[in-house]
Amino acid sequence: MEPFLQKLKNKKIILASGSPRRQELLKGLEVDFEVRKLDVDESIPEEIPVEFVAAYLSKLKAESYPGELQENEILITSDTVVIERGHILGKPNSEEEAFDMLKSLSGSSHIVMTAVTLMDRKKKVTLEDEAVVTFRFLEEEEIWHYIRKYKPFDKAGAYGIQEWIGYMGVNSIQGSYYTVMGFPMHLVYEQLKKW
Repeated sequence: MEPFLQKLKNKKIILASGSPRRQELLKGLEVDFEVRKLDVDESIPEEIPVEFVAAYLSKLKAESYPGELQENEILITSDTVVIERGHILGKPNSEEEAFDMLKSLSGSSHIVMTAVTLMDRKKKVTLEDEAVVTFRFLEEEEIWHYIRKYKPFDKAGAYGIQEWIGYMGVNSIQGSYYTVMGFPMHLVYEQLKKW
C-alpha cells in the first residue's frame, strides 16, 4: 500500500454530503470514508459577493457538524454554485425553473465554483476552485428531454455535467471537470496528503 494511503488508514474520514457524485468521486481516491448527512439552512446573507458563496456554505456546513470530532476524524464538507452573469443559479424548484436556467445557459459561458472544507479537532482548511463551462446552443426539445428524463432538481444550475446534457451540450471547460461535478479532486487529494 502507498505511504499516503497507509497514513490515512489511521484516520476516519467523514463525508458530510448526501451527493452521490461526491461519494463516487471520493471512492475514486481509494480512501475509506463514511457518509453523514447534515441538515443545514443554506440561506446566504445578501452582503456576501457571489464568488465567496461556495466557500461560505462549505464552512457553514463544517461548523454545523453536530457534536465533537474524535481525535482521528477528518470531516469533509463541500458546496458548488453556478454563477451566470453575476447571479447564482441555485437548484430549480420546478420543471419550468429548470428550463429557464438551461435556456439562459444555452449558447454562452458561465462559472462553476466549488469549495471544500476539511476539518479536524485542531484545524480547518477551505479550498476553492473555479471552472468556466461553455454550452453550445441547446434546442428547446433537448432541454425538455433532459429535464423530464434526468430530473436535475438537486443540481445547481439545473444540470449535471456527467449526464446526457454534458455529453451533447458542453463545448468546452476551462478548469477541472470534477470541480464542475462538485468536488475538486486534485485539491482534496493534495490536502489529504498533508493531513
